[in-house]
Amino acid sequence: MLRPEHCLRLLPAATSNFLGVSAPLSRPLPRRGAIRLRLPRARTPRLRGIASSTVRASAGPDAAVAPTPEMPQREVARALAEQAVAALGPRLLPSAVPDDVAEFRNGAGNAVGSLDVRRGAPGSSIDFMMQSSLHCKVPNGAIDITSILVFLNATTDAPHFLLELIQGSPTSIVVVLDLLPRKDLALHPDYLQKYYENTQVDEQRAKIEQLPQARPYRSPSVFVRSACSPTAIMVSIDCGQGGEGTLEEIVSGRLATVAKEVLQIWLDCCADSTAEMDDTERDCLVKRDQIVRSKSIEVDLTANLPRMFDPDVSSRVISEIRKAFGVQEP
Repeated sequence: MLRPEHCLRLLPAATSNFLGVSAPLSRPLPRRGAIRLRLPRARTPRLRGIASSTVRASAGPDAAVAPTPEMPQREVARALAEQAVAALGPRLLPSAVPDDVAEFRNGAGNAVGSLDVRRGAPGSSIDFMMQSSLHCKVPNGAIDITSILVFLNATTDAPHFLLELIQGSPTSIVVVLDLLPRKDLALHPDYLQKYYENTQVDEQRAKIEQLPQARPYRSPSVFVRSACSPTAIMVSIDCGQGGEGTLEEIVSGRLATVAKEVLQIWLDCCADSTAEMDDTERDCLVKRDQIVRSKSIEVDLTANLPRMFDPDVSSRVISEIRKAFGVQEP
């Protein structure tokens, strides 16, 4: 969903990343340490929280591939998911994602993905919560993409929550963290003030951008840039050659802390928000949401996922995401 186009050129001709990434990584910047928040290390579990040592292969039920390697961004995403689930509680239904979509890989065994979707309970403002991950081996390394989306329904106009972490090399990562607006902020200054000024969410952006290894990331997609808020954290963090340890410290430290704070702001100010809207306002809100969802599937999934995974696998995954997004087949 709204993935920056990044690293696509690194992939073999027969593959692509999960949701369309193609711009080059930023140039190396000076190394510098960061305060580190140590998250508990564990083997990467299935998104549903059940440990798994194999991933179902498209080639057959007996084929298997080792789980994706432990990475700091996976720990960050796992901690955020637990934070969200603990806060939302019964407002989330149990996952109903089929096993062959919850974990999947391509026939060549060089790309592994996982997907989990939990719909909102009846009467809840939650539409769905989605976690996804992708790990793809490429000739000069690997690309790892981790994301969490929590979308609200039309009972509220509060922003959605988005986190995407795209690692294209051992020393660099692209971060997209935002409260996705659901109204035109120039036309609705009260909305801007309520969700972006009063919450002081912009302070979290500053904490990341002041890192010497961070530089602004500008997606080549005008649509992506237009869909994000002015307080969005969109940065490329590049620690330069030999900076693997520095990147791990930043991801596990400063980035983990900021992501947790932004999610807490969303939980406190958006997840339980209600809004009085007339039919025209609600129709505009629904239309905007549908455009964002449809565009994400059109540009990201249908264009790129079939290039990485076998047709039956990509079809199953796309179908499940369409179902969550409420987007019909074209």
